[in-house]
Amino acid sequence: MTMTTIFKSLIILSVFVCSSVFAIGLDEAKQQGLIGEKDNGYLGVVVMQNNIQQLVNDINAKRKAVYADLAAENGITIEQVEKLAAKKAYSKTETGHYLWMNGKWRKK
Repeated sequence: MTMTTIFKSLIILSVFVCSSVFAIGLDEAKQQGLIGEKDNGYLGVVVMQNNIQQLVNDINAKRKAVYADLAAENGITIEQVEKLAAKKAYSKTETGHYLWMNGKWRKK
């Protein structure tokens, strides 16, 4: 499959993750600066509060499953999918939300 197909699949993944049971929690957590996007295609905890780690773990597990499927379907490694997903997530991250850059959390 082509890179376009992979990007389309990543867009579908972001819709899936955002529309999950955690949609309000995820959006609120990002807006409050509690979680951010990491350069490995997964979420990370910026500030530990309440059940934030569980939210991050649950969403990251769902992402990993989708990444594994995409990798298998496209004959590439999961690491390649993770890098593509991270690039897409970074570009879609709203201003004021956190990104993991050069070993530190930074606001976009």
